[in-house]
Amino acid sequence: MKSIPNVMSILRMLLSIALLFLKPFTLLFWILYSLCGFSDIVDGYIARKTNSTSRLGSLLDSIGDIMFMGSAIIVFFPVIYIPIKIWIWIMSIFFIRIISMLVVFQKYHTFAMLHTYANKLTGLMLFCFPYLYNFTNTNIIGYLICGIASIAAVEELIIHIVSRELSRDIVGIFSKFLKVNH
Repeated sequence: MKSIPNVMSILRMLLSIALLFLKPFTLLFWILYSLCGFSDIVDGYIARKTNSTSRLGSLLDSIGDIMFMGSAIIVFFPVIYIPIKIWIWIMSIFFIRIISMLVVFQKYHTFAMLHTYANKLTGLMLFCFPYLYNFTNTNIIGYLICGIASIAAVEELIIHIVSRELSRDIVGIFSKFLKVNH
């Protein structure tokens, strides 16, 4: 039972690779895409409920997230129109994320992405974007996602800069003051 979250993260990695070979917006594509998103939501929940959280599990979850988002970008890039101003904003967020990873590597000699509420909300919004693409204005949803993603990226960078130890499961910048854990 305690290995289920890690198996789910590995499954997300494999399904993310499979997405690269499917035509976007087909039924099989949506099934695998949805399974990737579902596994991302439940793997951490199961790990906490079964008291099986681990550094390996956190790392697998982060790698699975990166692979899933990377696959989604590769698949959707040619078929979804995103205005240039949104792309510029996305590249700015990416730049902040790279700086954050460099700070983590410099301080802790490891790779880490934090599981803050803002990062989780960003991931959820990015996951929902393809479902909403044909029903909403790309500019509106793009600005909303980029706004939340900017806050999440800056928050993570600040946490890494001011923290004395790496805490992947910190819920937010003020959690130490509020004593909030998840």
